[in-house]
Amino acid sequence: MPGPRGWKPASPFFGVASATALKAEGIVADLMVANNVLAHVPDISDFAEGFRILLAPNGVATFEFPHLANLIEFVQFDTIYHEHYSCLSLTFVETLMASAGLQVFDVETLTTHGGSLRVFVGHPGVHAEGEGLAAVRAREAAMHLASPAGYAGLGSRVAGVTGALRQFLDDARAEGKQVAGYGAAAKGNTFLNVAGIGAASIGFVVDRNPEKQNRLLPGSHIPVLGVEALAAARPDYVLILPWNLADEIMREQVGIAAWGADLCRLCPG
Repeated sequence: MPGPRGWKPASPFFGVASATALKAEGIVADLMVANNVLAHVPDISDFAEGFRILLAPNGVATFEFPHLANLIEFVQFDTIYHEHYSCLSLTFVETLMASAGLQVFDVETLTTHGGSLRVFVGHPGVHAEGEGLAAVRAREAAMHLASPAGYAGLGSRVAGVTGALRQFLDDARAEGKQVAGYGAAAKGNTFLNVAGIGAASIGFVVDRNPEKQNRLLPGSHIPVLGVEALAAARPDYVLILPWNLADEIMREQVGIAAWGADLCRLCPG
């Protein structure tokens, strides 16, 4: 992974070298779990090959990641940000694992992060193919995710979504309404920057994490405050930025209705 001259990670990234070292110590794994890791890996091929080396002959590895098909279908463009090196489909992951000497033998669909996949991987020919593969393969084939046609028009759809939010905020400001945000999340920050929205439209964002409070959101420079700032300011609208957690946040913040505010979820699609 690139970094300043002389920079080294505190611990080595998992891959061929680290897996080989562990195996040399007599360590093999019957189960390996990588939840929301695969998209963050800079050398994804080396990472996958490490699993082949360390996985026991009958072992199983599972990988969870946001599904590219949902990104396209529901315009979840705000999941594309600096921590994610890849946006992943089953089609790609099957190819990746095969190139590493492994085989995807089943897949589950999950609701997390706007819709994710959990793929099950083992050594070739060891595990029977599960029923989940056919449905996800068919969906991706119907969406043409293996060709440029599957991605045509995404830019204009993103522009439509961001334009709608700008219009809402412009209308609110014209009516003298105050808008605050909830959640200083990476995806929400990406959405705001793509839409070109700043502190003139959203007065502040609140977050429960004290490490994020009393700072500014990158790019938009919207102040981040503690959650108690909502009751103090009583904005007319509270926009939920981490839309994948909207249901949980709406249950927690039912008190906002006491001063007549609307709790709105930011939704890319």
